[in-house]
Amino acid sequence: MVFETIQKLICEQFAVDPESITEKTNFLQDLSADSLDFVELVMNIEDAFSLPEISEEEIRSIQTVGDLVDFVRKTQE
Repeated sequence: MVFETIQKLICEQFAVDPESITEKTNFLQDLSADSLDFVELVMNIEDAFSLPEISEEEIRSIQTVGDLVDFVRKTQE
C-alpha cells in the first residue's frame, strides 16, 4: 500500500507510467527531479500519509523510491 500510493503520486507529478517506477528508481537520475520537484513530492507524501514535516536532513538521505518507501514505513511504526 505504501509503495502503490507513492508510485501514484510520482506518476501524477512527473507524468510517467506506473510500470516505470520501481523501488530502485532514482529521483535525480531516473526522474530528473530537481530539489523543488522533490520538496513538492515530499509535501504530497506528508499529506497522503499524515506524516509530520520531514526534515531537510532526512530529505537528503532519500535517493530512491525504495528509500522513500522505507522512510514512510518507519515513520508510521
